[in-house]
Amino acid sequence: MTELDTSRDTDVCGTGTHVFDDAVALVAADAHRYTGRTHPAYANMVGPFGGITAATLLRAVQQHPEVLGVPLSLTVNYCGPLADGEFEIVARPVRTNRSTQHWSIELSQDGAVTTTATAVFGTHRETWSSTEAVAPDAPPAQDVAQQSLPEFIAWSRNYEMRFVEGAVPGPETGENPDSTTTLWVRDTPPRPLDFAALTALADVFFPRVFLRRGQYMPAGTVSLTVYFHADEHALARQSDASVLATARSQHFGKGYFDQSGELWSSDGELLATTHQLVYFKG
Repeated sequence: MTELDTSRDTDVCGTGTHVFDDAVALVAADAHRYTGRTHPAYANMVGPFGGITAATLLRAVQQHPEVLGVPLSLTVNYCGPLADGEFEIVARPVRTNRSTQHWSIELSQDGAVTTTATAVFGTHRETWSSTEAVAPDAPPAQDVAQQSLPEFIAWSRNYEMRFVEGAVPGPETGENPDSTTTLWVRDTPPRPLDFAALTALADVFFPRVFLRRGQYMPAGTVSLTVYFHADEHALARQSDASVLATARSQHFGKGYFDQSGELWSSDGELLATTHQLVYFKG
């Protein structure tokens, strides 16, 4: 692990907007169709960072003139590789009810579908509320040293990461009996949290198999689901403060593992939960 360079106080595009907003920017082509382009700042080892793809799909629904309310859930299935360059997103509302709206979304490139998704948007109403999940114990973000993922993982340079436990393994780390990673994380440069950025944060965890086996190996997300518990007021309260993120796996085997994660606000409010199915080889 190396110390994170915090000198980055402007976006890499020089456009005056945050690099995240440049990466999820879409242009409407017709009533349901948008065009976009992958961003080099969010490159992964193969194709773009899955979190930025998921955030872009969510943004397509948010920009749609027929959208109702705010995101409640998003499921993204990564069907095939997305190459650097232009892509097209089609987002269609398949049913609108009194308080929920269901969406079908496809991302394609050169005529081939690479990613499919479904989303549920809706309106909130005041009801009884209770959170059974418990935030992990962690010192304040400012008391945890900043660390980074390896330099070749370009997308990670857009995040300030402070690992409380389960940091990415080094050459001498060895196998770990537990797959839990907990860290404080936020965009860098700091950016007020919104639903798209929260979506990307749900995929900020490196593959759990790296931690368990103590080494890098081929792995990639097959399916990602995010459940949004926060509303606009909770996101506004969070602003650009670090989010406490934790994830673990329940089972590894036969080429796949699952991952469950939680994203907590700096003052202990559960913002989102997330689940993944991940392919691995080795």
